[in-house]
Amino acid sequence: MALRAFYNEIRGMKVCDVPAYLKPRLTWENAKKSTDQAVDRYIDKYIETGSPQPLFHVCFGGMAFSYLVALPWERRHLEEQEKHGGHH
Repeated sequence: MALRAFYNEIRGMKVCDVPAYLKPRLTWENAKKSTDQAVDRYIDKYIETGSPQPLFHVCFGGMAFSYLVALPWERRHLEEQEKHGGHH
């Protein structure tokens, strides 16, 4: 929803006006405030209600993270394998 609202705000602007619009919004204070609000909403929605969702988020997030970390090694391995005729 936030991305849609952001898009609607900048949709009618000229390209040269976008940096001036974004600069005051892209500060450390604003990022910290937004992050704190998001964490507070997450705690209210999942942690305080006793939902099992945080466990799923950790499991699937860990799986995605480990896949992304291993991806460069896997790509190098596959390129090397193709170079040698596809044999192990």
